[in-house]
Amino acid sequence: MNAKATGPSAATIPSADELARELLDKGARYAMASYVDIHGVVKGKFVPIAHLDRMLKGSELYTGAALDGVPQDINDDEVAAMPDPASATPCAWNPDLVWFASDLHLNGRPFQACSRSILKRQLEAAAEMGFGFNLGIETEFFLFKDTEDGGFAPVSDRDDLEKPCYDPRPLMDNLPIVADIVEAMNAQGWDVYSFDHEDANGQFETDFMYTDALNMADRLVYFRMMANEIARKHGAFASFMPKPFVDRTGSGAHFNMSLADLETGRNLFEADGDDPHGCGVSPLAYHFIAGVLKHARAICAVIAPTVNSYKRLVQRGAMSGSTWAPVYCCYGNNNRTNMLRIPSQGGRVECRAPDIGGNPYLGAALMLAAGLEGIREKLEPGAPHRENMNDYSRAQIRDMGIEMLPRTLGEAVDAFEADPLAREVFGELMFDTFVDFKRGEWEEYHNQVSEWEVRRYLKMF
Repeated sequence: MNAKATGPSAATIPSADELARELLDKGARYAMASYVDIHGVVKGKFVPIAHLDRMLKGSELYTGAALDGVPQDINDDEVAAMPDPASATPCAWNPDLVWFASDLHLNGRPFQACSRSILKRQLEAAAEMGFGFNLGIETEFFLFKDTEDGGFAPVSDRDDLEKPCYDPRPLMDNLPIVADIVEAMNAQGWDVYSFDHEDANGQFETDFMYTDALNMADRLVYFRMMANEIARKHGAFASFMPKPFVDRTGSGAHFNMSLADLETGRNLFEADGDDPHGCGVSPLAYHFIAGVLKHARAICAVIAPTVNSYKRLVQRGAMSGSTWAPVYCCYGNNNRTNMLRIPSQGGRVECRAPDIGGNPYLGAALMLAAGLEGIREKLEPGAPHRENMNDYSRAQIRDMGIEMLPRTLGEAVDAFEADPLAREVFGELMFDTFVDFKRGEWEEYHNQVSEWEVRRYLKMF
């Protein structure tokens, strides 16, 4: 993460007429004014290219009350999608369609509870300090096929090893799907530099170049839609459920973060000879790390936002011997048992707690705000941990003064609600909506009777 990133703000944006002609020349027929709900799931309307100019001015209106976590009542004015022209992305699976990332506006002004606008507010706060926020997200996901019994299974019949990580056989069997995904990513200039079979059966990862945080969040929500549409063309489906198998690893979306000098693009997390803790980053990066650790439990509610997320964030629970997911609020060098890891190349900080089912706008916003607080207050993260944190007992962890990440969604939401920074970043409307929605999700889960309960208790007494 050493080069200067270029995102939408760096692009030369054509006029609406020029953009329409360009898209028509490429064979496009429809534009999608896209935004996300509280889950980070894409929503939107399709507009003929002939009406692109109207769409770019906010012609497409939406009733927020019809969606999850777009906090409106049925009598409220509609929100309008205001597309970002620089985000125009031809859809590889359907050349008729062009996707646009959009902000939501209400009555001509930015809507307080728009996920994308929440991130933009934090990016503005960083810019006031002279920083740009660069972000890379590793995309882990599953490819499955439906089975006749109503279940699901890996696409490849050879995807059956107890330790399938880096197995080339199922990757070759899935290559028609994965290669289409990779080619679609590269067609947009994402620069994929590797892809592989991951640690669970049917699980894959693509790694591509970082960019500015807003552009990266746009890419992630687009990626999930794209991967599913491409998989469907092959008779399969892509799953972004954090952990579909109890005895296999889950899908992360590791955040690789650095701050850049807005004037020069220089990576401000590079040690440049001044590395007080010997992990390969600058004093500024350590302040950032300390801010994230201070708010880690609240952040967890946003980067691991589902009931299922917390079945990934466990020490054990995979046949390979480790879930490869963190459980402690600590940092270290190239050590995957920390929440925050500094890879051996240095110059960036990787947060390993996010999973692939999150809303990247909200996750990046709260993570950045916590890091900026650490910088403003010159917080120190303490000594790094280079040892295997999973070798310690819970009592030893407590004696070291290290907090655990939340163990359930309910615990995470409590931490989020108690953290003033979360309210400040989200704004009152989205903060209350997020807490109510996620607490309701947790309570609904506890009202279900699982197969495990039936097996354990039905004939116990």
